Amino acid sequence: MLRTIVTIDPELCDGCGLCVEACHEGAIALVDGKAKLMRDDYCDGLGNCLPVCPTGAIAFEEREAAAFDEEAVKRHMEGKDQVANAPDHTSGGCPGARARSSETAPAEPTDDAAADSAPLPSELRQWPIQIKLVPTNAHYFDDADVLIAADCTAFSHGNFHADFMRGKITLIGCPKLDAVDYSEKLTAIFAQNDITSITVVRMEVPCCSGLESAVATAIGASGKSIPLQSVILPIS
Repeated sequence: MLRTIVTIDPELCDGCGLCVEACHEGAIALVDGKAKLMRDDYCDGLGNCLPVCPTGAIAFEEREAAAFDEEAVKRHMEGKDQVANAPDHTSGGCPGARARSSETAPAEPTDDAAADSAPLPSELRQWPIQIKLVPTNAHYFDDADVLIAADCTAFSHGNFHADFMRGKITLIGCPKLDAVDYSEKLTAIFAQNDITSITVVRMEVPCCSGLESAVATAIGASGKSIPLQSVILPIS
């Protein structure tokens, strides 16, 4: 049947995955680092994925396509939920993706702990924070101390805001999941702004080292001498 359906330009797609999250029918997936419409009958043609695409890679087209199959979508999404909730489910072959848990039992709450349970203020000073989404030339970069952190670090260090984010502009990313080289974007940021210092915080897993490497490469390519500090957080 002839109907309106989304189309994705692989040349414009940067693999950010925002469209995958926005598609409630599970019609889009990342394949070899690019977004791809997996099945026509999963796409309802409403375009929830369009406004979240930062590169304009997604558009509407009218063409011959299978009719939207609501029942097939329901079965598809139920299957995805079962896989995601399976005890042995992992995200891939990266050594850093191996499931681990802490053997330390949580402390029993005390009166003092209850008194300290008031919400702590966020130290986030700007938005967006994803390396792929942040503009290369923004006013908040002027004379700024910049924190560049791997996604997982904030969840692994309980006092992350106070210890690392306070007083800094925060950028986050994951070289494993984004499957992009951050060095080009970071080079532009470093070259176009007067940045005072850079702190890199990453996990000890091998795939995380790509973030540190990209920052070092970008500093060199920018032609500037910017003080760099690296902090590696242990999984334990």
